[in-house]
Amino acid sequence: MQVILLEKVINLGTLGDVVRVKDGYARNFLIPQGKARRATTANLAEFEKRRAELEKAHAEVLAQAQDKATKLEGLMLQITQKAGVDGKLFGSVTNSDISEALKKQGFDVPKALIRMPEGPLKMIGDYPIKLALHADVVAPITVSVLGETV
Repeated sequence: MQVILLEKVINLGTLGDVVRVKDGYARNFLIPQGKARRATTANLAEFEKRRAELEKAHAEVLAQAQDKATKLEGLMLQITQKAGVDGKLFGSVTNSDISEALKKQGFDVPKALIRMPEGPLKMIGDYPIKLALHADVVAPITVSVLGETV
């Protein structure tokens, strides 16, 4: 199925690109999320009329994400969990825990935007974590896991 992208989609294209994707990806994800529309002649004409409006909205979202990234960059986030004497945590620190800790500091970052390349944190220490605030904006932070002995 051919679709017109209404915003930048990672590994697919940018605003206004007409791309061919699998039918299920278009019907189940891109179209319901408002990221794309079917590439019919009527939709292409409507898109060209609204192109400036969509580009302006995209630029505003990008500017907000860059502003948030400058505030978050270099942030040291401390999370305390129960741990054994060897430094291994009872449980783990997940993206939900990081999202809650960020919310306590005044930053509203959904857990889906937190990138943890090595999975949940299971040991005491400092870990570099990336927050994908936008398709073009990634903010690096450091999560320091502290142990609380039982």
